[in-house]
Amino acid sequence: MKSMVTVKEALDLILSSVHTFDPVETLLQDANGRTLSEDIFSPHDIPGYPQSSMDGYAFAFEEGRNQYQIVGEVAAGSDQFFILEAGKAVRIFTGAAVPQGADTVLMQEKASVENEILIFSDGAIKRGDNLRAVGSEILKGSKALAKGDILNPARIGFLAGIGIDRVRCYRRPKVSILVTGNELQEIGQPLTYGQVYDSNSWTLRACLEIIGISQITRIKSADDISQLSTSLNEAMENSDLILMTGGVSVGDYDYTLRIFEACGVTQHLHKIKQKPGKPLLFGTKNKKAVFGLPGNPASVLTCFYEYVLPTIGKMMNQDISLKRQTVPIADEHVKVAGLTHFLKGVYDGQVVKLQKGQESYKLSSFSTANCLVVLPEDATRINKGDLVEIHLIP
Repeated sequence: MKSMVTVKEALDLILSSVHTFDPVETLLQDANGRTLSEDIFSPHDIPGYPQSSMDGYAFAFEEGRNQYQIVGEVAAGSDQFFILEAGKAVRIFTGAAVPQGADTVLMQEKASVENEILIFSDGAIKRGDNLRAVGSEILKGSKALAKGDILNPARIGFLAGIGIDRVRCYRRPKVSILVTGNELQEIGQPLTYGQVYDSNSWTLRACLEIIGISQITRIKSADDISQLSTSLNEAMENSDLILMTGGVSVGDYDYTLRIFEACGVTQHLHKIKQKPGKPLLFGTKNKKAVFGLPGNPASVLTCFYEYVLPTIGKMMNQDISLKRQTVPIADEHVKVAGLTHFLKGVYDGQVVKLQKGQESYKLSSFSTANCLVVLPEDATRINKGDLVEIHLIP
């Protein structure tokens, strides 16, 4: 296990230790937001018949003719089949099958009808207007979506429209949040002296839910090695990813390191050259990933965005890391060399301004931030107008 690694080394080490899930067959209704593991080809021509794109009148276009005899009506969904003779027209509705022999649809706003005769002005229409040809959406056997595509509402609707009811894609992880700390009280309960409310599990749950993860288990444990070991083993039995909060430093009651050892978790790193979040701990066991996150709220959220989020992305075969930009900074800032700093900031589209309240226990300043400002490990002074890297918070 490496100790005190750089930010880049930490992320590389974590991602190289995490496995992408095997693809699974998934019902279309459960596939939104997931990554396809194979190409999908259309089993049908869509549309499978010449289709009207308007409410109006269908007929065989004849140059110079502007009157047609109306001989019937075709509604959407009708399976009526007939051949339309020259000089004849039918009333037709959007989505209905255009009769054989017809090649044009006149929209009803451009038509007038007198004694079952359709009349329209010269130049109002040309052959092929308002008619959707067979396969104009997609031809049978054509590629509909490609391996690696991420399913979204439009793609889900497209697949439904070609008759696909299930796909092979990468699943989302099951996650356990293991909350430790005798000082933690449940929200809604009164605080006694020396207690604080548990906010970290609520933060983490919200972070997970916003990326579509719903199988989340919260486990509360006292600062007791036996109870924590039991809780971690239970979490690893039922989840792919375990997020432990607190107890990763070196105090007498910081048990997470000892729990990793007791439960047979292979430790890959402990402590990163960064602020906040320096004491981050990461390990694996049987393809299960375990993070020992710091206890301070801003440290937890920073470490989630910078390390846990890319880890989940690797599991799902999807890049969900924070988007990065290089922008000018509106403030001067002085720091000591040796640690990469992740500072809460607000980017207005032109410059980024640092928030007040950068301490790792303060979540109030995080609640109004929209990015993390990344100051390199070797930097000591940032001047107003200097270009800095920011990571945009979703």
